[in-house]
Amino acid sequence: MKKVRKVFTSINFKIAMIFMLLLLATIEIVGAYFTRQLEQTSIQSFETSIQIPNTISNQISAQLSRSNIHKANQQLNRIISNYNNNDAISSISIIDSKGVIRAVSNLNDQNRVGQRATNADVKEVLSSGKQVSKVINDDGNYMMQITPLTASNGTNTTIGAISVRASMQGVFNTIRNVSLVFLTASLVAAFLGAIVALIISRAITRPIEEMRKQALRVSDGDYSGHVKVYADDELGQLARAFNTLSVRIERTQEVSDSERRRLDNVLTHMTDGVIATDRHGNITIINETALDFLGKTEKEVIGEPITKLLGLKDVTIQDLMSSQQELMVTVNENTRDEMILHANFSLIQRVTGFVSGLVCVLHDITEQQKNEREQQQFVSNVSHELRTPLTSLRAYVEALNDGAWKDPNVAPQFLGVIQDETQRMIRMINDLLSLSRMDRGVAKMDLEWVNFNDFVSHVLNRFDMMIKTDEKNKKQSKKYSIKREFSGQDLWVEIDTDKMMQVIDNIMNNAIKYSPDGGVITVRLLQANKHIILSISDQGLGIPRKDLTKIFDRFYRVDKARSRKQGGTGLGLAISKEIVEAHHGRIWADSAEGEGSTFYISIPYEPMTEEGDSWDEV
Repeated sequence: MKKVRKVFTSINFKIAMIFMLLLLATIEIVGAYFTRQLEQTSIQSFETSIQIPNTISNQISAQLSRSNIHKANQQLNRIISNYNNNDAISSISIIDSKGVIRAVSNLNDQNRVGQRATNADVKEVLSSGKQVSKVINDDGNYMMQITPLTASNGTNTTIGAISVRASMQGVFNTIRNVSLVFLTASLVAAFLGAIVALIISRAITRPIEEMRKQALRVSDGDYSGHVKVYADDELGQLARAFNTLSVRIERTQEVSDSERRRLDNVLTHMTDGVIATDRHGNITIINETALDFLGKTEKEVIGEPITKLLGLKDVTIQDLMSSQQELMVTVNENTRDEMILHANFSLIQRVTGFVSGLVCVLHDITEQQKNEREQQQFVSNVSHELRTPLTSLRAYVEALNDGAWKDPNVAPQFLGVIQDETQRMIRMINDLLSLSRMDRGVAKMDLEWVNFNDFVSHVLNRFDMMIKTDEKNKKQSKKYSIKREFSGQDLWVEIDTDKMMQVIDNIMNNAIKYSPDGGVITVRLLQANKHIILSISDQGLGIPRKDLTKIFDRFYRVDKARSRKQGGTGLGLAISKEIVEAHHGRIWADSAEGEGSTFYISIPYEPMTEEGDSWDEV
């Protein structure tokens, strides 16, 4: 059905149909005119052929002028009987001036002789003296011709009329046959014209069809074909122009594809996110980096307003186009994946100055903002931490300067406080210098192979010795005990013993500070999954869950008032984290309020082979 519809709607069929219809219309108009003329000519010729000769008319006029009607009628019957030799004439009637039928040629109509003629045309001829000819189709096709008869004495007085009735069936049959021949010729001509029209229309439409097919191939990106030029006419010139256009489109497309690939390559490998919109602010292009920043897929954002994507509630696309302001965009706000983006907008303008859209460049400044906040926090913390001992120093120095140094009971006490605060500031500055060297990567690591079991035991022995020393000197201090749970396997690792000792000291000191009097500190050491795990647990107050991720930040204190009362710089855990990570390890804590805290240290461990052990012993 579709193929049939396609044939009838094609321009090839339309051209052929129009040509054939024009040909048929022309033939029909010519045929109608020809048939009409043929009919009129045939009727005129037939009318002439049945005309009564003048000699016969004179004879009939002479008989109508005789006074002896009976003899005259006999002569009239003889005249028309002798004349009626035309096969077309069916009857001849002679009527006198009074309208009385005097003679008839048809024997079947003899009873009409002596009667008056009732035909109105006969009366008209007798009164006007003019001939009347009519074609009548009521009872067959025939012609009625009524001719007036005048007196032979030269007075032109109408003395009667001759009525001739002749059949025109032969004439109309001839006309019908001619029309049938003409119709047949018309159909043949139309058929031949249709064939010729199809051939001509095919010759016209074939280049157009080839151009259509080539246009479809070009639209699909195939520029290999060309339209064949059949002649140097307008269609040939159009085909050449189309081929030239196809070549230029191919070259332009190659340049466009090359530029697009280059642009895509640039956008793909850019570390900044790029978003392009149309003049309505709807997104048309976005690179992978921007999608990663925003946590979206290309399908989700194409066609969406850029203000909605970036969460710009109080900014419209008109504001961005008019001012191209720089904005800060926060993604996943108040979550661990929070990201801060710097959005820089610029217009996409044509040569004419028409603005067709916007380009937004997103730069990740999360780390920069974090560093700035950390720097501000660091300066604030250092200032605060140094201000406290300096304030104390100033107060005691002023008191000594005002004369307190003369009091033998007060002066030593004041000097002791000054010494303690000075030592506190020195420790803080040393810790800051250590962190600075680690941040800059210039801290030197003095690595050596040690048995980690023996190393940890050595560190813990120092704390046991401190307990015994305090008891021997009867010095009042917090009572605690250390419980060891070590693996029986020798664990040899390559570490910087001084720095790792500093880490364990920091954690042990914190455990002692925040443990209750008489508490137990449990130290476990085991090997699992190619790592050595050292854990130190206390029975102290514990750390709130919300603070666990921040305790390794510099100067961070869970309870600032209690921490300062206990002493310390607030940098111990931060330094410990830097040292452990320098050993390619990891440090973390697990705690709950009121249930104590456990700190874990994980260091990579590769078991030594027997060959290695033998080599070490040599």
